[in-house]
Amino acid sequence: MFDKLVGNQRARDTLRWMLAQGRVPGAMIFAGEEAVGKKLFAVELAKALNCRRPRGTEACDECPACKRISRFAPSPTDSEEKKKFVAWSEHPDVALVRREASVINIYQARVIERESNFRPQEGRARVFIIEEADRMNVAAANALLKTLEEAPPTTHLILLTVRPAGLLPTIRSRCQIIRFAPLAAREIEDYLTKNRKRAGQEARLVARLARGRLGRALELDLDSYREQRDAALTVLEALLPAPPDRARLLRLAEGLTDPKRKDEYEAHLDTLSTLVHDTWLLSLSPDAEIVNEDLRERLARAARGLDTPRAARWLSLVEELRSQLAVNVNRKIATDALFLSMAAAH
Repeated sequence: MFDKLVGNQRARDTLRWMLAQGRVPGAMIFAGEEAVGKKLFAVELAKALNCRRPRGTEACDECPACKRISRFAPSPTDSEEKKKFVAWSEHPDVALVRREASVINIYQARVIERESNFRPQEGRARVFIIEEADRMNVAAANALLKTLEEAPPTTHLILLTVRPAGLLPTIRSRCQIIRFAPLAAREIEDYLTKNRKRAGQEARLVARLARGRLGRALELDLDSYREQRDAALTVLEALLPAPPDRARLLRLAEGLTDPKRKDEYEAHLDTLSTLVHDTWLLSLSPDAEIVNEDLRERLARAARGLDTPRAARWLSLVEELRSQLAVNVNRKIATDALFLSMAAAH
């Protein structure tokens, strides 16, 4: 049932209307930021099309068909098998195509092309959900285009993407686009609380850290975040005295670039940006809404030593370093330079 999903009321209403009118397109693009719920809506639509005991036009979410559609086969470990892999659900008419390497390849597209021509084995429709559809290579995209042109009315393709412009114009022109927006922090917080994922202050913090993405909220390791936040807060407090404590900043940079924790480096930069932004907001208004609400008093004290030009410069410097990570940059040297540049900013 769509009611169990969170946010994106407009997309929900559109899908309900399509089902009620019996006019679900053969090809759709679900476009929106990563982890805002596109896949959840796609699976729910697949259930509605194949439910054995529908409630009106929506899935009951209780019959064997609904339950099996939610469970997809895991990815294989063999590299050759991965090339041709399409994850069928336990229901024989619903499949998920996901990128197993750098792209979705021609082998996967040919599986869709072949299977889309068969009549449903058990339900009323065959549904193919393609994750990261913009990551198809040219051969796969052309094969999919052929499928879109020839698929029977009982076949539905749902392309999920954060970049609809990355799809061939000829593919876009044959699909109805449904757009998904980031969720409000309150919507995520309510979902976490209602489904007993988080509660109270933890739910509020996670909802704000998710930045509109429910998937991120569900996956977030709050203990790890708090550890990163403590380190970032130490950096922030070393920057704020007049003059800043440069020796301490260089020691902190060494800890931040520990090779054993290199996978956490970008997360540390992101956390530092969040704290700087929160502090900046509090320097402008003591009642500002911030992400790290549980640190309001401590950040409010830090805000007394921060002005707008310096906060803006700090955020710019962090973002500049983040953009350099795509190349092989020496992170220790780059972090030393970042902290010293932040200390020199006025």
